[in-house]
Amino acid sequence: MPHITPNDLMNAALDIGAAAEPTALKHFRSDLAVEDKPDESPVTIADRETEKRIRAELADRFPDHGIFGEEYGRQETDSEFTWIIDPIDGTKSFICGVPLFGMLIGVLEAGEPVAGVIRMPALGESYAGCRGGGANLSGAAIGCRQITKADDARIFVNEANQLVTEEPQRLARLMGMGHIFRFFTDCYSYALLAAGKIDAVVEMGLQPYDYLPVAPVIEAAGGIVTDWQGERLGLHSDGTIIAAATPELHAAILAQLR
Repeated sequence: MPHITPNDLMNAALDIGAAAEPTALKHFRSDLAVEDKPDESPVTIADRETEKRIRAELADRFPDHGIFGEEYGRQETDSEFTWIIDPIDGTKSFICGVPLFGMLIGVLEAGEPVAGVIRMPALGESYAGCRGGGANLSGAAIGCRQITKADDARIFVNEANQLVTEEPQRLARLMGMGHIFRFFTDCYSYALLAAGKIDAVVEMGLQPYDYLPVAPVIEAAGGIVTDWQGERLGLHSDGTIIAAATPELHAAILAQLR
């Protein structure tokens, strides 16, 4: 079997996301029943049906690859490739009719994130990137802004309520940074970073299916993504994230978090 390149994987993720998108959209702004998981996060039939569709597409295309999805856990194989799925990133937004929920599909090769897609079904946008290639928005090339000074940066903090509760001093230091500073939520902030609309995203409390699909998109766009210790992301990262347009801006934010 020919070797699969990161570009092949990215294109497959785009195709699979396109196939699964109607499953998510048919439930959007409908009268959904909402359940709470053991961790008190919400889940709906839209999350579950969308992940099932993605898994079915993967089983058809790559039956020997591993899968790690938010709703149905891990399907381990001996393959060097593992697909990471968040069928609806931003379930709370989805439930509330906010069109900023996303669909995240990424691929690890030998444990390293090499391709990813941030699909925004209600917006009709799809952001993609892979190792060794560039990033694109629905096929058009995109890239991070070349902002090196924190005072000039547009900085988003996702899920600020958690930082308010658990890291108030760090949050206070972050709020002193940037030309524009905003609280935001869900995966669209990472898409905006890759597209050169904002310059940094800071977040905590994430799971691998939240951050591993977005990392290749940002890196392919010229950005840098690590945890709060400055370490590269993997399956066993601690769920803290700094994503920035340039190494200089990343270093400035990292210094504030330390």
